[in-house]
Amino acid sequence: MTTVEGATAGRRRALEPRRVATRHGWTIGVYVLLLLLLIAYIWALAPVTFTSFDLKTIVIGALPLAFAAMAQAVIVISGGIDLSLGVMVAVINVSAASLMENQSFATSLLIAFGLMLLGVVIGTINGGLIVLTGVPDIVVTLAMSFVWGGVALLIMRTPGGGSPLEYQALGTGVFGIEWIPAGAVIIALVLALVWLPIRWRRPGFAIYAVGSNRDRAYLSGVNVATTRVLAYSIGGFFAAMGGLAATATTGIGTPYAGTFITLNSVAAVVLGGVSLAGGKGGVVGPVAAAFCLTLVPSIMVFQGIDPNYGQVIQGALIVIVVMIGGLVLLRERR
Repeated sequence: MTTVEGATAGRRRALEPRRVATRHGWTIGVYVLLLLLLIAYIWALAPVTFTSFDLKTIVIGALPLAFAAMAQAVIVISGGIDLSLGVMVAVINVSAASLMENQSFATSLLIAFGLMLLGVVIGTINGGLIVLTGVPDIVVTLAMSFVWGGVALLIMRTPGGGSPLEYQALGTGVFGIEWIPAGAVIIALVLALVWLPIRWRRPGFAIYAVGSNRDRAYLSGVNVATTRVLAYSIGGFFAAMGGLAATATTGIGTPYAGTFITLNSVAAVVLGGVSLAGGKGGVVGPVAAAFCLTLVPSIMVFQGIDPNYGQVIQGALIVIVVMIGGLVLLRERR
């Protein structure tokens, strides 16, 4: 068998239904859960008909959290965790609303690209401090959450600012037809153009290797320190996208934009199948989980149930998922 034939056979094996179910079973399960919650949402709306406006509303509500979940997923896969993601989203949100107010659409896009770079810088600072000090990720990022939270308040003390209507349409509009929300298209484009090229090249393999076992990754020639910082830099980029999404979907900025995003991003990562031990999971699952976590309170509101019970459900889901993950890991070790 030639090399080409061997590679082709390998691809065929990878596409076998059983292999797909084994490798991506959790992700498939999350999307099945999302489908069931969407059906429950439609049922809760009855007798009102589910329309494209309702679909767009769901995407608008989940967009900032979806990007935050992507950010947290990359960092957790590398073996870390970032408790400052919410305030990073807020920093970018208030910066965008301050700078884009009364600006043209073209200028706002330039500002958006600049703030994406700012997100990378903020993430790099977080990762650099962790690597240089040797202090656990959870301690450094918790401390930095107060720093970035203060920065957000310095930029904007109360909700305000603005953005052009054309920019807001990127988050609240549609793409082509009314049943394709623009926000969903942006998520797909970011996944395809940013994460996938990283995931299937050396940097992505290095992130997974470091998350799985730092010592083995080091012995294999991976620069562990650089890779850990890279993961936080990528996370900073996705967090910046979350802040820009918040500006697009609300039209204003607020220093409290990320109040619940940090914990919800961790919940989305766990529910999305990313191992908190690092090295396992992906980004696609947490995106679906972010939509699931957004749908739960909405369904409760339509049913006349106190939406605060949504936090109870989220907490219960995290506990159940972590327990299942622990049992699976224990079984693998045996």
